[in-house]
Order: sequence, then structure tokens, then C-alpha cells
Amino acid sequence: QVHLEVSGGGLVQAGDSLRLSCAASGRTFSSSSVAWFRQAPGKERDFVAQIKWSGSGTYYSDSVKGRFTISEDSAQNTVYLQMSSLKPEDTVVYYCAAANRIFFTKMTRAYDWDYWGQGTQVTVSS
Repeated sequence: QVHLEVSGGGLVQAGDSLRLSCAASGRTFSSSSVAWFRQAPGKERDFVAQIKWSGSGTYYSDSVKGRFTISEDSAQNTVYLQMSSLKPEDTVVYYCAAANRIFFTKMTRAYDWDYWGQGTQVTVSS
């Protein structure tokens, strides 16, 4: 069974940076894609960023492109989301997701992903 452990959320001020981590156990992700989603209360889970495990392909939503960077550390079996220039509208719960396969296109629908970590709250004050 795959387990995704998410960490790194917190309270920051607008313009600050924060890094989220998604550590996988139960399998390695050498043949997988991994993504970050986020969800506001009462709304759908929205795509944020995606990476093929080899790091050779990354995708971002328009709302975070240029501010957020997804990366992976294969030795740690961990994917990161480096968030910079944070805005109050980035205040939501962030989730890590993983797939049983590699996606060669941007997969923005939550139901396309097989495994989910617990959410972590990011709060950006103005």
C-alpha cells in the first residue's frame, strides 16, 4: 500500500516562501507521476503542479506558473513544492497525489490520480 506523507504547511505573510514535502513509502516512484492539488472549503480540488518522477517533465496551473516549482529527490523518494511570492489567495489546503503510471500530459482532474496524501494548510496573511 502506498502512503504519502505531506508536510511543510503553515502561516506566512504575503510575498514569503514556503516549501511543501510529499514523502512516499510503500513503493518507489521511479515510474510514476506526482502532483500537487489544492482545495478551498466547499470547492473542487484544483490542480497546481505535476512532475514525472524522472524530473524530465513538469506542468503548472496558470495561477502558480512562475511562482511555484515542483521538484523531486529520488534518493529521498520525496517530491517538493517550492512556493514563492505567496499571495493571500494561495490560502487553502494542499494535497499531494501520485499515480501508478507516468503521465505524458498535464492531468488536472483529481480522479485521474491513484493515491493521496493528507492535506496541509497553507495560510498567507496580507
